[in-house]
Amino acid sequence: MATSEEASATAAAEVPPQSQPHKLERKWTFWFDNISKPKQGAAWGSSMRKVYTFDTVEEFWCLYEQIFKPSRLPMNADFHLFKTGIEPKWEDPECANGGKWSVTSNRKANLDTMWLETMMALIGEQFDEADEICGVVASVRQRQDKLALWTKTAANEAAQMGIGKKWKEILDVTDRITYSFHDDSRRDRSVKSRYSV
Repeated sequence: MATSEEASATAAAEVPPQSQPHKLERKWTFWFDNISKPKQGAAWGSSMRKVYTFDTVEEFWCLYEQIFKPSRLPMNADFHLFKTGIEPKWEDPECANGGKWSVTSNRKANLDTMWLETMMALIGEQFDEADEICGVVASVRQRQDKLALWTKTAANEAAQMGIGKKWKEILDVTDRITYSFHDDSRRDRSVKSRYSV
C-alpha cells in the first residue's frame, strides 16, 4: 500500500503536461500611457502605469484577448510590452544608450496584427539578438499609428540591422523600416533615422 506522500507524488506525475502553464524564457510587463489629457506641467511619462507582469503563455493570451489590443485604445494612448525590470523610458539605464525601429500603419486592424506578431516573436525568443531588445510600443494616433521596437545599444549597427531585418520579416512588410537613436530624438524631434532595412 502506498503512503500518502507516494500517492501525491504519483498523482502529480500523472498530471497531463497541457494542464501545466507554459513558462516563458523571461518575465514581461505590460504598461499603459494615455497622453491625450496631460496635466499642466506634468513630466513626460507621469501618466504611464505598469499594468501586469506575466511569465506564462496562458497569461499572455488571456491578457491579449481581454485587454491589450491597440484598436481598443483611445486616441493618443500607448501600450508597451517590455522585459520586466525595464521601464519604457529613455531614462531607464537599459534604454539610455539605445534606440528604436519604427513602422507605421494607417489601419487599426493592421496595427493589431503587427502588435500581436511582434509580441509573439518577443516572448517566443525569435530574435537572435533577444538580449539586445528592451520591448515594443504600440501608439494610436490621429493620422498614423506606430509600432516601435526598442533596443539597448544603438551604436551596435550589426545587432540593430539583424533585429531590423528579422522584425521586417516577422511583420511581413515591404516598406522600409527605420531606426533612430534615443539620443538624437532627445535633442531633435524631427531627427533623421540612422539605419533602415
